[in-house]
Amino acid sequence: MSSVSLRTLRLRTLRLWWCGLLLIGVSLAVRPLPVVSAELGTGASLTIDQITAIVIQHNTDLLAAIRQREAAAASVSTARAFPNPRIEVSSGDNVQRPLSTAASGRVEVRGVSQLIENPFLRSARVSGASAGSEAAGQELQLVRNNLVAEVRTKAFELLLRLEEELAAKESVRLLEQIRDRVRLRVETGEAPRFELIKADAEIISARQRQVSASIKAEQAAIAINRLAAGRLPERWSLQGRLSDEAQPLVFDELIQKAVSKNPELAALRALVERADANVSLAKAGRLPGVELRYVEMRDPEIRQTMTGASIQIPIFDQRQGPVAEASAERARAQTRLDGATLEMRQRVLIAWKSYEMARASVEALGRGAIPEAEAALRVAEAAYRFGERGILEVLDAQRVLRSVRADLIQARFELQSARINLDRLAASFVSRGNE
Repeated sequence: MSSVSLRTLRLRTLRLWWCGLLLIGVSLAVRPLPVVSAELGTGASLTIDQITAIVIQHNTDLLAAIRQREAAAASVSTARAFPNPRIEVSSGDNVQRPLSTAASGRVEVRGVSQLIENPFLRSARVSGASAGSEAAGQELQLVRNNLVAEVRTKAFELLLRLEEELAAKESVRLLEQIRDRVRLRVETGEAPRFELIKADAEIISARQRQVSASIKAEQAAIAINRLAAGRLPERWSLQGRLSDEAQPLVFDELIQKAVSKNPELAALRALVERADANVSLAKAGRLPGVELRYVEMRDPEIRQTMTGASIQIPIFDQRQGPVAEASAERARAQTRLDGATLEMRQRVLIAWKSYEMARASVEALGRGAIPEAEAALRVAEAAYRFGERGILEVLDAQRVLRSVRADLIQARFELQSARINLDRLAASFVSRGNE
């Protein structure tokens, strides 16, 4: 076999080997991400933490923020890159003129140049890109923090609707029992027929509340699944109780965490750092870099080599405009940061007042109003059985108890919602690791 055939065979083998590696790499790159919901199965019972994990894995807004952070991180590599050298090659013919003693022939020129960048300019550019990457990372944490807070709020809203549905179902059951007793008394002539009509009307109203609560629960579940990009299992259910209370909060700690760890303020701080870097970049632009050159020219008789350097002298343009513009942008960024810090303190204070009001309502309703309304209902039912009061008093007492229970359920939801808002402001949902 000739040497040409052996060389051709080796080239073909090498190409096949590289194609195989390329196919393996592509198959690994396009491997789908593991789907958490697929492992749970249809009809799974999920906790709030499990739902939050699924949402974080598949939410499109969060994934877009992750890609934006990756692009900002790539800009740091761009800022750190050194200028490439420039190579120049040219050739031509040297034609002899009449009466000239010069020799005719080929003329070639080769040259290379390298820009030596101003180190202060490079440092400021890298600092600006790093601050921009940090701002993008904080924007990602802000999206994640708000997303987790929204998921938890929607989950507790679903628990609210489920408890409202359960309370309405219990109310229907009690009203049906009262209607049976009223029907018996009406049939025996001990009570007028109006009482039976009133009991039927109360049952219809309670059933409407039950259906409304059921529809609202379905809407809350759909809203949660929308945040998860439709990746939740079919016919899933939510574990937990609306009255679950976590560790009590401390106002001073919330203020400190909100000012120091909130990603919204951290992103503004990163923007201030980037504005500082832009000011330094504009000032460093006054001092240009140096371009080194080496040129070699050959003709039939002479070989010439030249080395040199070129620098732009900042006489007319001293970058006063860009420096002033960058300084104004830096002042604007600092003003935004100062205003957002003051506003953050007020937001935490307002959320804390809402939390205290909701907690006071839960304690007042749970320890005072509910026992009193239950006692009033028991007295009204006993008086009705002995014929001392009519069915209207019993229905009124039950309506009061139902209203107080509904207020308690709503107050518990408002307590959870206020706590989630405080946790969001204090950056409690910010990822501790890398995305």
